[in-house]
Amino acid sequence: MPEAHTLLLLHAAGGDECSLLPLANEFGQRLNVLSVRGNVLEGDMYRFYRSMGMGMFDEKDLEFRTHELVYFLKNLSNKEAFDVEKIIALGYSNGANIAGGILMLYPDFLSGAILLRPMQTMLEKLDFKSSRQQPVFFSSGEEDSTVDSQATDRYGQLLTVNGFLVSRLNLQVGYQLTGHDIKLAVKWYQSRFDRVFKI
Repeated sequence: MPEAHTLLLLHAAGGDECSLLPLANEFGQRLNVLSVRGNVLEGDMYRFYRSMGMGMFDEKDLEFRTHELVYFLKNLSNKEAFDVEKIIALGYSNGANIAGGILMLYPDFLSGAILLRPMQTMLEKLDFKSSRQQPVFFSSGEEDSTVDSQATDRYGQLLTVNGFLVSRLNLQVGYQLTGHDIKLAVKWYQSRFDRVFKI
């Protein structure tokens, strides 16, 4: 559907292009769905960028992979006839982090973003600014031992200060996604995007 938004699914480390597809149905039928697989293979795990250990990122590779992903999306939009200005990224963990990379390197590119268990990756990238004030759903787990809660707080504030309309939720859960995460993300999506299709 050329006029519809496109839900871009970005999996966690160890996932693939099929991992998040079941979630797409929760968002209704008025969406294009595009699910991609990370180009980095570490052992038997697909990722969107190279890691250097738990919570540590290869910043140069992340930056390169972010440019690579945006280039891919722009070219694919011409081939598949979807509106590149109406992409909503839904990323979980590793996928949320590269979606965050897009928000920082291309702050006006995405129409919106759903960041599930995100971590700020580009720690020195502070000079970005959104002029579109896109909405961002930001869901973290209070019991997630893989993420520094104070760093997560700073990340949410950073996105807000730089022009994004962040809906930040701290759930009493760990790293794993829950049905509550998805229910709240769908409600957020419906309130900000789905209504434009209703008569």
